[in-house]
Amino acid sequence: MTLTLSRPEQGNALSHDLVEALHRGLDEALGNGTRMLVIEGEGRNFCTGFDLAGIEEAPDADLLMRFIRIEQLLARLWSAPFATLAIAGGRCFGAGADLFAACSTRLALPDASFSFPGAAFGLVLGTRRLAARIGEDEALSIIASGETVDAEKALETGLATGHVTETGLEMMVEKATAAAVRLDPQTFAAIRCAAGDDPALLDRDLAALVRSAVRPGLAQRIRDYRAAMKRRHMQDKSARPSSAH
Repeated sequence: MTLTLSRPEQGNALSHDLVEALHRGLDEALGNGTRMLVIEGEGRNFCTGFDLAGIEEAPDADLLMRFIRIEQLLARLWSAPFATLAIAGGRCFGAGADLFAACSTRLALPDASFSFPGAAFGLVLGTRRLAARIGEDEALSIIASGETVDAEKALETGLATGHVTETGLEMMVEKATAAAVRLDPQTFAAIRCAAGDDPALLDRDLAALVRSAVRPGLAQRIRDYRAAMKRRHMQDKSARPSSAH
């Protein structure tokens, strides 16, 4: 079964409607015997994160609920009783990078880049899961610095499980699917549990998100971050040498 993020003009940013559609897709997968769930993005970018459209008018309470639904989506993917596979190209930003990290198999195309900026506006989302993928020290370094990770480093650190080109992608997906169908959901879930996937940790993830998000001023912090990124972009653009004519 494949779920495609289909908002290419918006970089497949996670709007309320898209997050709810992904939840419904997971409901369907849980009920139809799916053994492999593939998540991909339409267009140039896998997912550019939380959709900031309308952020100027959004109250903190609405933003909190949207982030909670994203965290619940990530938790469901992380603990799903079947294999999950993300195929990422282009930008994988914020909650989009967390979406990628939540899947059990993670394929990065050559142009993929990953960034986890939530800490810049005081939000704790996906930190434990990222640390489980790449190690605590590496995760804290990437989160604190706001570093953008390219496909090669994603593979090196374990954020990606495979680094593939478009021509080799079909074969990699077929190989992962063949491995996934060998295990029934009960066995897959038992293996996850034996490997340390404690359900209590999912509750801790949600609690950490809520504690960070209920601090007064969430919407303003996001607006300030967005404005700072725009200023940095303009500064970088103006600092580039002009072409000689």
